Amino acid sequence: MNKTIPNSFRSGPDDRGRFGQFGGRFVAETLMPLILEVEAAYEAAKIDPSFDKEWRRLLKDYVGRPSPLWFAERMTTHLRKNAPEGMGAKVYFKRDELNHTGAHKINAVLGQILLAKRMGKTRIIAETGAGQHGVATATACALMDLPCVVYMGAVDVERQKPNVFRMKLLGAEVIPATSGSATLKDAMNEALRDWVANVSDTYYCIGTVAGPHPYPQMVRDFQSVIGVEARAQMLEAEGRLPDVLVAAIGGGSNAMGLFHPFLDDPEVAMVGVEAAGHGLDTDQHAAAISRGRPGVLHGNLTYLLQTTQGQITEAHSISAGLDYPGVGPEHSWLAELGRVSYVAATDNEALDAFQICSRLEGIIPALEPAHALAEVIKRAPTMAADQIILMNLCGRGDKDIFAVAEHLGVSL
Repeated sequence: MNKTIPNSFRSGPDDRGRFGQFGGRFVAETLMPLILEVEAAYEAAKIDPSFDKEWRRLLKDYVGRPSPLWFAERMTTHLRKNAPEGMGAKVYFKRDELNHTGAHKINAVLGQILLAKRMGKTRIIAETGAGQHGVATATACALMDLPCVVYMGAVDVERQKPNVFRMKLLGAEVIPATSGSATLKDAMNEALRDWVANVSDTYYCIGTVAGPHPYPQMVRDFQSVIGVEARAQMLEAEGRLPDVLVAAIGGGSNAMGLFHPFLDDPEVAMVGVEAAGHGLDTDQHAAAISRGRPGVLHGNLTYLLQTTQGQITEAHSISAGLDYPGVGPEHSWLAELGRVSYVAATDNEALDAFQICSRLEGIIPALEPAHALAEVIKRAPTMAADQIILMNLCGRGDKDIFAVAEHLGVSL
């Protein structure tokens, strides 16, 4: 796990859990002792070689890490066809969709469940949007013989039926959240309510780099295994670092996992891709950085979609994993500093990228990284042919085929 480095982009958060003005702890008084307990346990675990050894053993032997670095040669050739001569960057994928459970989520889940056991917790709760974090949590709980409750928006339960069934097969109880927009935000609200009511025996396994401190830091540290591997793999493959990193942004854990180990390399540009839904000029998107402003949600201060009165507005994305009205506080900080650029891709652009990747590379991506791929498709032809763009292919598309078929008008 990463140690903080003074005077660098990798040094946050401070001792109050802040990245600049962002982050912190905005929780009910009942939860504060639990949050402090989690922080103390994590600080102790970070310096315990046996904890790190067990986590890395599970990553290697159970998850299947390191995940491969793939030169997407056919995608590269395709994007060069319409580019000016001498243009069209080489495209690489960091293939975290090949992890056990099909996404990057398992990296941080295993770390958190090991931490929960270390703390003596006997019940695990989680929230999930696309279902990948729920599946990963249910998987780790099955492995470690812990009861698991997953809160999932009722809308997402309907559009992610394969993952709901997987969670139940793994022994988890899936509870639909029916309030609000009945999506990820509401599932997280329900999970927080559960935690307040069951403080003594329950650990809340958060799926992204959001929530009260220490969760944004902790999830980032666990997910940084992605960027550490990618850095070494790129040096081996090309003898240098990539010119641009690209990753999808919902809460932002896959992106922080890729970006964090490269933040102090000024030659490496970074692009986070939010969900533009039906368009940034509509009210049907999930682009908190592009169209939001700072506010407090789920225990931290960050960029949020909200009204002028401060009421949280509903997010929209074809992707259940990006359908969240906020973003992790470290992303808000990096956006304000200008270290990372944040753009957005529409539902239709993601659908197109989903199909192009499937046909050219034989890889069916999840709709979440399909948003990142949409940006790669735009950006790579504008870069020189000797430049490199690396995208985090953070999830596979098995879970999305029914939703994609419906959007394409295909009857299964």
